[in-house]
Amino acid sequence: MNYTIHQLQIFLKVVQKQSITKASEELFMTQPAVSIQLKNFQDQFDIPLTEVIGRKLYITDFGNEIALMAERVLQELNNINYKTLAYQGVMTGKLSISSASTGKYVIPYFLNGFIEKHAGVDLVLDVTNKTKVAESLKNNETDFALVSVIPEKVNIEQELLIENKLYLVGNTPERNKAKPLIYREEGSATRIAMEQYFGEHESGIRKRMELTSNEAVKQAVIAGIGYSIMPLIGIRNELINKEIYILPADDLPIKTEWRLVWLKEKKLSPVCQAFLEFIRLEKQNILHKSFEWYLNYL
Repeated sequence: MNYTIHQLQIFLKVVQKQSITKASEELFMTQPAVSIQLKNFQDQFDIPLTEVIGRKLYITDFGNEIALMAERVLQELNNINYKTLAYQGVMTGKLSISSASTGKYVIPYFLNGFIEKHAGVDLVLDVTNKTKVAESLKNNETDFALVSVIPEKVNIEQELLIENKLYLVGNTPERNKAKPLIYREEGSATRIAMEQYFGEHESGIRKRMELTSNEAVKQAVIAGIGYSIMPLIGIRNELINKEIYILPADDLPIKTEWRLVWLKEKKLSPVCQAFLEFIRLEKQNILHKSFEWYLNYL
C-alpha cells in the first residue's frame, strides 16, 4: 500500500461529512479532485470503504474502521509537530471554539493577540447557530463555546466578554408596517429574542419571512424587503453609510451578554488555560481598542 497523508485527510473528511460535496467545500478543493483522491485511496483496498445507494454516499463498516485508524494517525502526526515545537520552547496544541453566528463579530478580536503570541497553536473556529453550538459543547466536541444565551441543562463555567445589544432596524428612518418582519432560522438566539419581543409588543398576524444567516438578514434589510431585530455589533459600517437605520421602539435594545463557556468537568489543556488567562488579562484592553464605539452607543 502506498497511500498518502493527504488521502487520509480527504477520506476522513468525507466520512465526517458523509458527502463528497461538503468535504470538498471544507477542504477548499474541487469536487472532482476529492473524488479522484478518494478513488485512489479506495483502490488500495480489496474491501469497499464507501458505497452509493440512490445517489447517497454511505460509509461501510470497514470504511468506518479505517476512518478511526486514519484519525489516530493524523492526530499522532500533529503530535509530532507539537512535540517538536514544545522542545523549541513554543506553546503548542489545538484550540477549538464553537461560536454562534453573530459571535463572528466578537471572537476574532479576543483571539488575535493570543494567536500572534503563540504561533504554535492551531485554531479551529466553527461558526454556526445556537443549537449546534450547544450540541458541540454538550458532546465535548469543542473546548469553548461563544454564546449569548447559556445552553440549558449543561453544567458550565463562563467568562463574560461583552454586552450584546439588539435593535429594530430598517433601510429608512421610519417603519412601514406593511412590510414583513425578517427572522433568523429556528435555533438562532436572535430569532428567540425577536419572537419574544414581538409576542409581547405587537399582537395580531404579521407578515414574516425567514433567512438562515445574519448576513442574509442584513442584505434583505438594506434592500428594503422588510425589518428585523439585529445585533448592533454586526451593522456598524451600514449605520455609518446610512444603509441601515435604527428605528425607535419601546423596550429596545434587548440586552444579553456574550460569554465564553466551557464544561465545568472539562480538564482544560495548557493551551486552553493560557487562552483564558490571556482573555482575563487583556479583556479591558481589547474592549477599549476594538469595541469603544459599541460600548458607548446608546
